[in-house]
Formats: sequence, structure tokens, C-alpha cells
Amino acid sequence: MKPFAPPRSSRLRRSAAALAATVVASAGSLALLPAAAHAATPGHRAAAVTYKFKTLDNAADPTFNQLLGINVHGEISGYFGSAAAGHPNKGYLLKPPYGQSNYVNENYPGSAQTQVTGLNNFIDTAGFWVSKAGTNRGFVEWNDVFSSYTDPHTPHIKKAVNQLLGINNNGKAVGFYIDAKGNSHAYELNQATGVFTAINVPGAVSTVATGINNAGAIVGYSTNSKKVTSSWLLRGTSLITFQFPGGSDTMAFGVNNPDTVVGSYLDGSKVMHGFVMSDPGAKAKWQTINDPGAAAGTTVVNGINFAGDLVGFYNDKAGNTHGMLAVPSS
Repeated sequence: MKPFAPPRSSRLRRSAAALAATVVASAGSLALLPAAAHAATPGHRAAAVTYKFKTLDNAADPTFNQLLGINVHGEISGYFGSAAAGHPNKGYLLKPPYGQSNYVNENYPGSAQTQVTGLNNFIDTAGFWVSKAGTNRGFVEWNDVFSSYTDPHTPHIKKAVNQLLGINNNGKAVGFYIDAKGNSHAYELNQATGVFTAINVPGAVSTVATGINNAGAIVGYSTNSKKVTSSWLLRGTSLITFQFPGGSDTMAFGVNNPDTVVGSYLDGSKVMHGFVMSDPGAKAKWQTINDPGAAAGTTVVNGINFAGDLVGFYNDKAGNTHGMLAVPSS
């Protein structure tokens, strides 16, 4: 899952409903104190889970697909199109058994581009849409009704960026906006009330919230003043920060109800891999994920459900981007 840089285009769904732009007051920020934050120790590699990998591409653009979220029913959110000329981001939902007839288009009404970044177990969805002028705004489709959301702290500039990247069964969504200096600021949104709550990570210059589970645990990643990017898991006011053991630039993109986290990292040679991390904290267990069809350094894991099924994407040797589904064999 990667944030949309105008025009955030490597990542974002379906039927039309009422166009409801919503801007509301912020409710303050989550109370994170440095004393509540602690870094996870390196942990260890978990006994490897064996996965069955499957490539899932919408034939509308087989050169570029990304799968971003998966729920307990195996329903997947994603999009096709790289945002290059003639290839706009177009969102979709995909249901088992994952044939071409099982793709359902989902795009914010009147949008030039849409990414469907997350879904819950009731198939309510979240994501962001891009106007013809290049402005990014978050959206939630709840009970088949679309609503658009913009954090009130977003600067009033051309091509402003607001994105929602995850949503849970309780109607809580998470995302970020970009300020006038180009720094990201994470937030939680209550879609029922339209209230935004800032998420502030101690020591961070730029922060993105990427996923939220049904218990309200939130994951994301932050960059500090030394340009070091690491990930975090927030439970209430307790914050755990972490890096893949021996790696760098760890970016958490999704979390399920057992608090298993997925994302990507760079190894010691600066080669990118996907990861799964369970038991967050001092006894964290890690596993590297690489799609067998991927060119080296191109696998990203973006979503995980309760059963441990993974979704994401990878590039092949020709440079095409493909949707990835990985299901545990046992």
C-alpha cells in the first residue's frame, strides 16, 4: 500500500451513490506519551508458514493490479491502472472464486481515479478518490452510500492529499493528510460522526496510519528527522515501534484481529521483501514473504485477514505489477 503522490498512484472501487463531501472539526489527538512507547526487541524468525500463491489480475488492465485488503469471507479490495496516461486508477472488489466475472467495479462518483484500499467483514469499504484537478480525498462507502472526507487541517492548496487506507467493522477508518511542507500526518476517522482524531508518534516528522482491526488496534509507519522509517502498532495509548530484524525501512500496511502485522522492509542489501509479524513486542515472530513469480525486491504484503490469508502485489521481470493472494497451506 503506498500513499498517493499526486497524481499517490500506485495503489486505490464500484457502484454509484450519493456524493456527500464532508469536512468536520478535529477532536484533538490520541494521547501518546513517550513513556507509553517502547521499541520492540529484534525478536526472531517464526517457523515458516507455507503459502500457496495465486496471481489475481483484472483483465481490464493486466499490466497493473494491486490487491490491498481482504476480509474473513475472502473478499478482496484493490484496483487496476498505474495512473500513467491512459491507465487511470480504477477500484474494484473481488469475490471468490476469483474469476474475471467476480470483479465488481467500485469508483467514487465523478472521480477521475479511485483506489479501494480497505474493506471490513460487511463489505463496507474505504479508500481515496482523485479529482480531475489532482486533489486526493478519502472516502467511505457505508451501507452502499459514498461519503467523502477531508481532514480540516489539510492545507487549501492545489492537489492536496487526504487518503483513507483501512476500515474496521465499527466504522473507524484510518489514513493521513499531507501538510504544506510535504509531511504526512496520521489520523483516525469515525465515519458515523465525521470526527477526525490525530495520531501523533513521538519523534516522528511524518506519520501514516495504514490499517485498523476490529479491536481498534492501528498500524502505520513514521519517518524521523534522520530520515529513518520504522513501523508502529497502537493499542489504546500503548505504542510499540519496530523494524524487521536486520532490516530497515519497515512499513506496516495491515493488521488482523490477532494483531498479526504485514508490510514490507529492506534487507541489508536494500532489497525489498514482504513480511508477516506475529506476537508484536519483545517476542515478535517474523517471516519474509516473496511471491515466487516476482522479480527480486518487488513483493509487498498489504492486507491480512483472521485466517492469515495475505494480499498484496509484486512486479514481474517485465515490470508489470500483479495482484497477489497467498493462502496458508495448513
